[in-house]
Amino acid sequence: MAKTIKLAPNEILLREGEKSTAMYLVQSGQLVVTKKRGKDEVTLGHIYSKELVGEISFLDKEPRSATVQAITECELIEIPQDTFEKIFSTQPKWLEILYMTLAERLRKADARIKI
Repeated sequence: MAKTIKLAPNEILLREGEKSTAMYLVQSGQLVVTKKRGKDEVTLGHIYSKELVGEISFLDKEPRSATVQAITECELIEIPQDTFEKIFSTQPKWLEILYMTLAERLRKADARIKI
């Protein structure tokens, strides 16, 4: 089942390169998404209330593509992989193909972006 996660400012939720076991729905707060480029760390964007975070790695089961860190106090709902898979196992196969296609296209687009 989904559970609530609370983060303090500067606390890291996800690390670039980690294995994904869950995605998160932000209930409140703000997070920053960063990626290493050589010795530098580049800000890719921000995540706000009512947005998902960690969804691409969650869907395609590839390593996390970026680090996500709380800027403010945050409250998130953790959606574990097994809970998601139980729900999706009752859905038509084309729906899984759809989300895998979208995740793959996002990964490829991300790889082409030069920061």
